[in-house]
Amino acid sequence: MLTQVLRRVFSFPVVLAGALLVLAVLTVQSRLSDPDLWWHLKMGQVIWTTHSIPATDLFSSTVRNQAIVPQEWLAQTAIYAAYLWGGYTGLMLWLCFLTAALLCAAYLLCSLYSGNPKVAFLGAMTVWFFAGIALTIRPQLIAYLLLVVELLLIHLGRTRNPRWFFFLPPLFALWINCHGSFVLGIAVAGVFLFSSLFRFEIGSLVAQPWDTRSRKLFQLAMILSVAALFLNPAGIRQILYPFDTLFNMHLLMADVEEWAPLQMNSPSGVALLAILLCCFLLPMLRRGVLFWHELLLLVLGTWLAVSHVRMLAAFGILAAPVFVRQLSGFWEGYNFQEDRIWINAVFLSVSLTIAFLVFPNRTSLEAQVEDQNPVKAVKFLEASRLPGPMLNDYTFGGYLIWAAPQYPVMIDGRTDLYEWSGFLGEFGSWASLKSDPHLLLDKYKVNFCLLNRESPMARVLPLLQGWKQIYSDNNSVIFARVESGHPAP
Repeated sequence: MLTQVLRRVFSFPVVLAGALLVLAVLTVQSRLSDPDLWWHLKMGQVIWTTHSIPATDLFSSTVRNQAIVPQEWLAQTAIYAAYLWGGYTGLMLWLCFLTAALLCAAYLLCSLYSGNPKVAFLGAMTVWFFAGIALTIRPQLIAYLLLVVELLLIHLGRTRNPRWFFFLPPLFALWINCHGSFVLGIAVAGVFLFSSLFRFEIGSLVAQPWDTRSRKLFQLAMILSVAALFLNPAGIRQILYPFDTLFNMHLLMADVEEWAPLQMNSPSGVALLAILLCCFLLPMLRRGVLFWHELLLLVLGTWLAVSHVRMLAAFGILAAPVFVRQLSGFWEGYNFQEDRIWINAVFLSVSLTIAFLVFPNRTSLEAQVEDQNPVKAVKFLEASRLPGPMLNDYTFGGYLIWAAPQYPVMIDGRTDLYEWSGFLGEFGSWASLKSDPHLLLDKYKVNFCLLNRESPMARVLPLLQGWKQIYSDNNSVIFARVESGHPAP
């Protein structure tokens, strides 16, 4: 009995999960300070301390009191809870845990789907490669984990017991309060429901209909899942928010790098094409099959990734199970009875030790924050008590919301708010030198500008009459409006 337990605890798949844990920590150890982290953290703090979810903006001078859709409130609260528990260390643990959970859940999904735990490791690595841009302390990381869990539940419902489908409604009730990508989850479920109606065989492409009971239970679970979407603080507005972002936020899609189309000659573009070739060619070369729902998921994932770089993670998650199933026949299966317990125990211990040793200490985390944010500039503002209004660099907005709440920001990573108000276009023209710099500064009566020292406007402002540089450090610079040779009061 003890031997059987040890074989499970120190099995080869568990060793591979340990390797994925090390990979997770190594990947994200230097990613504490995402520009959007800070306003998520501040919103979580507001929710945690006031026990209410804000319905209007609280942080900006240009869109203050504008209605907002709190579509990430639950994830933001979880992020703040991690900070409240352990400061920067708590945030890094949050990131490492969710990254490791994503990779391990993807490994479990690929293992169950392909029937080969050895090849399934390549599926987890596929998710890791394409999820690179998403592995930051942002609500979207929770959303991608939920997408993997959805695929797991659907697979278990199809292959083991349809009752697994009834975990989908609570999943979607959680999802809609964490991130707007719940729409992708509904689309994925719709693909499975649609494909379950077909029976055909065209070459290597095969459609297999579900049995009547499974289909009916899945349909009921999906009806309950859609109903569960209304368990949110903003009602129908929160459900429609993702569609508004996709179809009406033209400047957001054009100007924000992560929403840009995928360059097919980039490493990610080449890898995407390679995965697709394997998924389509291997069934023909080896007389295997590509299932109808797999084709539809590949089409959905490819369209998303090619349209927007940030959706590469979704492609990786949707494609990985299909990819490893096609490769499963190239490597013999796994037999846990052949495991060498003590060798596996040593490897697992080494993995856990490495993960512990490479986890960044507090000093390293503070250095990351200081290197990427205007930490010293904020200290200068606190000491000098320079009066606003302030115009800030776009990438600094989130940190200023968190660290200098006494200075309402002019812009930050909540690009949707600024596009709705029309300010995003104004600021974009100003920052890219497409308009007279005085126009924006005078319109909003800006008294000082806190900019990234590498921004184009940091070179222009010293040339403008009435502006003077009063502070500079390794990453930021402050210019103040002057009157008669002195900063304006």
